[in-house]
Amino acid sequence: MKPVEIRNVLEEHDVRPSKSLGQNFLTDENVARWIVDQLEIQPEDCVVEVGPGTGALTEHAAPLCRRMVLVEFDARLAEYQKNRWAGDPHVEVYHADGASWDPRGLFAEAPVKFLGNLPYSAGGAILQNFLSRPSPVERAVVMLQKEFIDRILATPEDDAFGLLSLRIQKNWIPRALKTIPPEAFHPRPRIDSTVMLLTPRPVRELPPYDDRLMDELMRKAFSQRRKQLKKQLPPSPPWDEVAASLGISPSARPEELNLAQWVDLARAYDSNPLKDVAQSGDELFDVVDELNQMTGTGTRREIHEMDLRHRAVHMFLVNKHGAVLLQKRSMRKDRQPGRWDSSAAGHLDAGEDYDQAAVRELEEELGVTGCELRRIADFDAGENNGWEFVALYEGRYTGRVRFPAAEVDSVQWFTPEQIQAWVERRPQDFSPAFIPCWNAWLAANKKALS
Repeated sequence: MKPVEIRNVLEEHDVRPSKSLGQNFLTDENVARWIVDQLEIQPEDCVVEVGPGTGALTEHAAPLCRRMVLVEFDARLAEYQKNRWAGDPHVEVYHADGASWDPRGLFAEAPVKFLGNLPYSAGGAILQNFLSRPSPVERAVVMLQKEFIDRILATPEDDAFGLLSLRIQKNWIPRALKTIPPEAFHPRPRIDSTVMLLTPRPVRELPPYDDRLMDELMRKAFSQRRKQLKKQLPPSPPWDEVAASLGISPSARPEELNLAQWVDLARAYDSNPLKDVAQSGDELFDVVDELNQMTGTGTRREIHEMDLRHRAVHMFLVNKHGAVLLQKRSMRKDRQPGRWDSSAAGHLDAGEDYDQAAVRELEEELGVTGCELRRIADFDAGENNGWEFVALYEGRYTGRVRFPAAEVDSVQWFTPEQIQAWVERRPQDFSPAFIPCWNAWLAANKKALS
C-alpha cells in the first residue's frame, strides 16, 4: 500500500493514531515487502499477523500462504480488514487483543509463522502469549522500537539484560535484521524501530529444565533485580551450595547470570527425582501373550527392540471448564519424541496392575495425587500402538501439575473442539496410541463436542 492509500484508510475510518496504543503505521512499501520476505512463507503455511492495522504487511503475506489470521485490537481497523477480505475464505480477521487472544487452535494449523509490526505498549505481552512454551509458532518476524529489541537481545554484559531477555532467549534465538528509520511510518515515531527474526532454540542446546519453574524463579528475582539472589530464592537447597555448583559468587544478582546459568539454577531447585531421566532401558515389565496373560518379564529395551506384547495405561485429566490436558513428549524419549500424547501415560512395571500403574504414572509424570480415576476403555495390543494392551482412564482435576523435565517437554489444556480439529488435520502430531484413546474418550463423553 502506498502512503496516500494508508492515510485514506485512516481518514475513511476516522482513525486518529493513538500514542497510548503505539499506533505508528508502516508506509514504506519496499520495507513492508522486505519484512514479509524474511518470514520465508511457504504455500502450506498459516501466517498469524498481530496488529495488521491498514494492511501494509498483510497485502504481501496473504497471497503467499494457505491461511492468514489477522488479530487487530482497534475495532475500526478490524472492521476495515473484515471488509477488505470479505469473500476470501483463507483470511480470517479477529477483533481482539493480541496479548490475550487464544492461540491454542493454531496447533492444528501447523506450520505456523508469526508476523507483526507490534504496538510498543504491548509488545512484551503479545510475544509472551504467542511464543511461550509450548508454542505453535515455528518462525517469527516482528518489528518493535529499537530499545525494546535491544532488551530482548541483551546479555549479562548489557544494562538492558533482564527478565524479557531471558524469557525470549530460553526458547528462541533472536536476531536483529534491520533498523527502520522514523520516516517509514505515519505518524513518525521519535526513535528508530528494529526488525527481528526469531527461530526456535535447538532442543539439545540446553539440558532439560522445568520451563515454568525457571520462569517463576526469574520473575521473583527480577522483581527486585538489585537485590542479591540468595534473598529471593527458595530455602532449599542451600544457596551457598547452589552458587558453588554453578561457579558464581554467593552475592550474585539476577542480571549477572547468563542463560545457561539460569537453566542450571532452575535445575538445582527442581526437586523432581526424575528431572534427568527420560526413561531407563533396564526397567522390568511383564511380557504377555495375545490374550494379555503373563508369560515372563523383560527390560524396556528388550521389549521395545523385539516388539513383545506388554501393558500400558493412558490417562486424560479434565478440568472444571471441560478442557483436557495434553502433554508434549520430551525429545529425549526413546519412542515418539516430541509428539503430543494423553495427559499421562506409561508402562506397567513387572507385577503391577493397571489401577496401580495409573495412580503411579499420574504422580510421576504430573505430580498429581488423590485424583479419582475411572476406567473407560481397553485396547488390544497391536503394531499400531507399540504392542501394548492399554487401559484408558479419566480423572477430574483442576490443580497444578509439575512434571519431570527430561520426560515431558510441556503440557497444555485444550478444549475438546481444539483437539478434535487438530487430530483431524494433523494426526501425525500425536503418538500412535493417542488417537484410539482420544476416540474412546469422545465416545465416553458424547456431550463434549455437542
